Amino acid sequence: MESVVAALLRDFENGRLTRRQLVQTLALMAVGSPVASAVAQSAAASPSEPASGTPWKTVWLDHISFQVSDYKKSVDFYTDLMGWKMLDDNGTQAKIDINGIAGIIIRNRRRPNDPANAAQAQPAAPGAQPPGRPDSTTAARGGAMAQPSRPPVTAVVDHISWGIEPWDTETVRAELLKRGLTPREDTGNRGSMETSPFKSFHVRDPDGWDLQISNQTKDKHAL
Repeated sequence: MESVVAALLRDFENGRLTRRQLVQTLALMAVGSPVASAVAQSAAASPSEPASGTPWKTVWLDHISFQVSDYKKSVDFYTDLMGWKMLDDNGTQAKIDINGIAGIIIRNRRRPNDPANAAQAQPAAPGAQPPGRPDSTTAARGGAMAQPSRPPVTAVVDHISWGIEPWDTETVRAELLKRGLTPREDTGNRGSMETSPFKSFHVRDPDGWDLQISNQTKDKHAL
């Protein structure tokens, strides 16, 4: 029996069983259901394989990188509102600890007058070729070949949701309002903030980024 339970737990950890399936199978085994026993024996006999095509699974969010207009302003915003801790500030970027969950690097983005962006900032003359930079072939001849422009952006990360605790809806709302923010309620279409198990607010950070703050935690969460 121990090997059967171990196999079920292994399949759950590898993504082959959902939490609901695991609980249901263990419950049926506890009451001696022959169906559950057959399923469990099958799981124990089958080889354990990762859910994806690789022999690993993601276990850690290392860091997130934000490029912002004023990194010090953004650092102040997030450390004050979210309780994050600044680890290092080199004058152009800061490394932040998200309470042991992961790290985030907040840095100044390139300005319009930076050399890398200067050519793009100038309007092109009629019939002019796109600006380019010398490549390894043309540089030796003193020439410059126009490089292909970047492909169009067709996907974006539109927001990140951070779970906090303890959660009290009105306390969180009051803290957001106190900072001059405009919280927008979001329950994921699961009813009102009073009845929904999922509760959250959306606000805008200093760069207009959509920041979501929710009552979800590692032990209590649902997408």
